[in-house]
Amino acid sequence: MAACLLAAAGCGGEDADAPPHSETYTLNSKVLDVDLDQVIVREGRGRPLLVLLHGKDGQPGDFYGKTLDRTLNALGAEAPNVLMPAGGASSYWHNRRDGEWGRYLMHEAIPEAVAKTGADAKRIAIGGFSMGGFGALALALAHPGYFCAAGGHAPALWKTARATAPGAFDDPADFKRHDLLAAAKDRWPFGGTRIWIDVDAHDPFRAATTELAHELGSRARFTVWPGTHSTTYIRRHLPQTLRWYAVALAACKSGRPGDA
Repeated sequence: MAACLLAAAGCGGEDADAPPHSETYTLNSKVLDVDLDQVIVREGRGRPLLVLLHGKDGQPGDFYGKTLDRTLNALGAEAPNVLMPAGGASSYWHNRRDGEWGRYLMHEAIPEAVAKTGADAKRIAIGGFSMGGFGALALALAHPGYFCAAGGHAPALWKTARATAPGAFDDPADFKRHDLLAAAKDRWPFGGTRIWIDVDAHDPFRAATTELAHELGSRARFTVWPGTHSTTYIRRHLPQTLRWYAVALAACKSGRPGDA
């Protein structure tokens, strides 16, 4: 993984140039007992931090590209520092038998990125694609109000344990502990965290994602875009989603009510 990240221009197609001020480093995770590559984009001390989680069989460099670079430049002083951590092939970013992936992210990866970038530790947002989209929403559910905003971009969601992909959860009990649809049915489960959900028109997870959005109601922003379930989809829509994160993070700083 490290070699590909360090040569990011050749890892993800013609749009995969690493943005300026980016750095790849290795985090020695004591939680998981493994070394994991992390990528950060430094935008400035005191700015917020945006955490972007990759999808299944992905890598931090999946978010690299000219679109990310251009969007951060366009945001100017509102551009956040960015952390793109490694999450394994199919961790789904939650604590499970093969490792406490959620604890690694919350207690190791994020604090390390805050220290390296000088980010404002009180203004953190999280989002992700597919497996990472599920992970971002699941972590926001597990830590209500910790994140200023959370986004599920074409999140990997299933309505039942029997429908899940092999390896997504340890067993039905693991699925039940992280069932976003069940959590959304009776109450707003995210505290003060603002929620964005989007899905592509032909997405295999569209039905479950739409159901989650409807359960959450008007407090969650929901968008269906053209496209298919791929990293091309998430890169194409980075200008819209990164602007939303920037607005949400700015509002988090000021304490203004209302949706971003």
